[in-house]
Amino acid sequence: MKNAINWFEIPVNNYERAKKFYSEILGVEIIDHHMEDKNVKYGIFPYDMENNNIGGAIMQMEGMNPSTDGSTVYLNGGEDLSIPLSKVEAAGGKIIMPKMDIQENGFIAQFTDTEGNRVAFHSMG
Repeated sequence: MKNAINWFEIPVNNYERAKKFYSEILGVEIIDHHMEDKNVKYGIFPYDMENNNIGGAIMQMEGMNPSTDGSTVYLNGGEDLSIPLSKVEAAGGKIIMPKMDIQENGFIAQFTDTEGNRVAFHSMG
């Protein structure tokens, strides 16, 4: 096993609002991949599928509820997580743990998104 994680899903209440939030803070395009027969709105973050790299999505579906409890997803903060973190509040989120040095493991920061999920960034710089 190369990685313990291979896919994640972040639950959202308002798909379009969440898609805008994550697109703005990460500077990426989230690709719609809705499942109309199941009434699921699904948006995939960019990832390298050809090389079997880790990927994930935002998902609006009955029974999937945003939360600050439970698991925390750490998104790639790029070269310096200060850059996407600086966009969180302007995009409608809230920083709940500023950039923190975790020694040889880089840096982390946590925030809540527009949906009420606790999410985090990790970077080496």
